[in-house]
Amino acid sequence: MKPTADQVPAPAADPSRRGAIAWFLDRIERIGNLLPDPAVLFLLALAATWGLSLWLSQVSFAELNPATGKPVQVVNLVTGPGIAAFLENLVKSFTDFPPLGVVLVAMLGVGVAEASGLVQVALRELLRFTPQMLLTPMLLLVAVLSHTAADAGYLLVIPIGGVMFHAAGRHPLAGIACAFAGVSGGFGANFLPSGIDPLLAGLTESGVRVIDPTRGVNALCNLAFTAASSVLVVLLGWYVTDRIVEPRLRDTPFEDGHVSDAPIGEVTRRERFGLVSAIAVALLGAIALVVWCWPEDSPMRAGGSLTSVNPRAPLMGAIVPLIFLFFLIPGVVYGYVSGNFKSHRDVIAGMKKAMESMGYYLVLVFFAALFIASFRDSNLGLLLALKGAALLASLQAGESVTIVGLILITALVNLFIGSASAKWALLAPIFVPMLMLRGLSPELTQAAYRVGDSTTNIITPMMPYFPLVVVYCQRYVRQAGVGTLGALMLPYSLSFLFFWTLFLLGYWALGLPLGIEASYTYTPPQL
Repeated sequence: MKPTADQVPAPAADPSRRGAIAWFLDRIERIGNLLPDPAVLFLLALAATWGLSLWLSQVSFAELNPATGKPVQVVNLVTGPGIAAFLENLVKSFTDFPPLGVVLVAMLGVGVAEASGLVQVALRELLRFTPQMLLTPMLLLVAVLSHTAADAGYLLVIPIGGVMFHAAGRHPLAGIACAFAGVSGGFGANFLPSGIDPLLAGLTESGVRVIDPTRGVNALCNLAFTAASSVLVVLLGWYVTDRIVEPRLRDTPFEDGHVSDAPIGEVTRRERFGLVSAIAVALLGAIALVVWCWPEDSPMRAGGSLTSVNPRAPLMGAIVPLIFLFFLIPGVVYGYVSGNFKSHRDVIAGMKKAMESMGYYLVLVFFAALFIASFRDSNLGLLLALKGAALLASLQAGESVTIVGLILITALVNLFIGSASAKWALLAPIFVPMLMLRGLSPELTQAAYRVGDSTTNIITPMMPYFPLVVVYCQRYVRQAGVGTLGALMLPYSLSFLFFWTLFLLGYWALGLPLGIEASYTYTPPQL
């Protein structure tokens, strides 16, 4: 029997320490609430870009455009022709925004897999048959893999983490914290491609175009690094959960009530047969793709290569459609076999629901696209990159120090702006070209951003799912609040930030591959 509030004394932890953490998180929440919506931030950034273009267009600069060899000149956007061009290209700027199409296409397939119940049943089955001694690393592994299915980790894996630990006789808050660390703190890690890969790569490519309009960024440019990072996240999370977080909870009472509300139960025979059928179809699809791509003259190759960019191999351009198909087809098969889908209308309803969830993203992208287009056309991004590169050069900061600085800046900004795409849309046009001029590749810059973007998700109330995780905790500890969850997650956040940064530096020093079509260095175009 688990201890109850009447049977176990209050925790022996230092109350002043717990109060300090709660005080800090309360201040972060209060400051964060003063910020406008990210969409409005982009609108304000657009207005600031126009104002700066008007002012700085009157100033002469000594910095030379690396593509033309001529001095950089800021273009005044607040003119009759400038405003006319902005209005004329407004729709095109939105529809041509690199991440827009790829994210929507991927989400159509993921939406069907989620609506059919395939994602939920697969995660439940994977967790159900895990030996107790491997419960912590397996939960972390599933949490990391859940990134492939959008928000499924927040809605399914985190509450299941509490149920699984509770059923194993362990503290359920440790299970919730463990799963939250893998889902959100390890957001930048994954063994498999997911929708965030093309999204970030598209934003990175927008920054690249400030310097080099002809250079592309592969959607899987960080795949090797994120796969290796998954191992790091699992090992660190395993240690922190079993050695730091759970021992602190040993004297914290919890209740058995509300356990039945958690989304776990017996998988029916029909659901299990549906899961097996879906996996079989996915494997057959993977085999068919390999057979298709294997011959040297395969239409998925360019010049015999599956990964070339010039010319671009069709396989690389088909990554997002393949993600769409590998969720759509197994999702449809599972839906019909399990009985969750009765007709094609249910499949369409799943796609519709996925698109409905993207409504806010479309609003955000609209303003982000307009800001980035104006920022690029004004030459402010190019000028800022050149000025920043000159400043870094004058400080004589090493390349490693520069990368660490980017990680820390991203981690700090992440405390106030939770959206990964919103932050990178703001930072990519600045940091990507700036570091390109330092000789560092966009792929390395993006990898550094992913580290900083992940590690502080779990300690900021501004993260959209943070309040939901507090509710999960209150199922077992009624008095749990923001400070409780913050205290639980702080060890994960600090350890992830410190060791993941060291891991990236070591990974870089060893010259291990970042991903497909990715390097560590960049050579500016020759005049």
